Amino acid sequence: MFSGSIPALATPFRDGAFDEGAFRDFIDWQISEGSKGLVPCGTTGESATMTIEEHNRVIEVCIEHAAGRVPVIAGCGSNDTQVALEHMRAAKAAGATAALVVAPYYNKPNREGVYAHFAYLAERCDLPIVLYNVPSRTITDLDVETIGRLSELPTVVGLKDASGNVARVTAQRLACGADFCQLSGNDDMALGFMAMGGVGCISVTANVAPRLCAEFQAACRAGDWDVALELQDKLFPLHAALFSDASPGPVKYAINRLHANFSPDVRLPMTLPSAASREAVDKALEIAGLI
Repeated sequence: MFSGSIPALATPFRDGAFDEGAFRDFIDWQISEGSKGLVPCGTTGESATMTIEEHNRVIEVCIEHAAGRVPVIAGCGSNDTQVALEHMRAAKAAGATAALVVAPYYNKPNREGVYAHFAYLAERCDLPIVLYNVPSRTITDLDVETIGRLSELPTVVGLKDASGNVARVTAQRLACGADFCQLSGNDDMALGFMAMGGVGCISVTANVAPRLCAEFQAACRAGDWDVALELQDKLFPLHAALFSDASPGPVKYAINRLHANFSPDVRLPMTLPSAASREAVDKALEIAGLI
């Protein structure tokens, strides 16, 4: 259902408000550069500091402006099951292709609670679900057994895996079947992830280097590993630099270097990246041939 380079879109803010014009321009650029899908209101999109109304509007604008050119996987996660359901229903009404739903964070549910969270959502909204496992942020881990159980639900179609454990790609394929869509959630590990059987990446770096990320994914899908390795080496300093300070600060700084109309502003408790981080981003942009 989904494959290739899919940016986890940063959200432009100007004077504290969602900058719709800059976001629409950004979407056009992403699609023209070869991105195969869009993910609004994920972690990189600062969904954690959006109101419900803002969250819904960002997704609506993304779907409206993409206009069917690429699928839109709307960020719908919450540690409150009812809020996640509200997000999913709003995303479905707006025309989203699927919902990206993160494992419930902060509450620290047990394995059965994690399963029940996703099963509840799947039973009450038929929008396809892409599970999102990022235990470094949520503490809660979607273990292989739970992912396997969830894959049996008809609307659970895939996984964004940011576990940092590439070996799980094979374990999850054996648990879920070869048709279960596995997308990397770690740019720096995407080469290994693809070699193990992944089909794409929900990418932070694609915010900044969409064409290079799309070319990297295309090389992986074609089995052209020499080209993929060359692109991996070219992109790797950027993968690292974009996390040289709290994300998405460095990401928004990098986008602003390339697109002046995209403000680097972030919302508290995020702050602008440090001087050292900005220097690392500048150097990585040069290595990648972007500036």
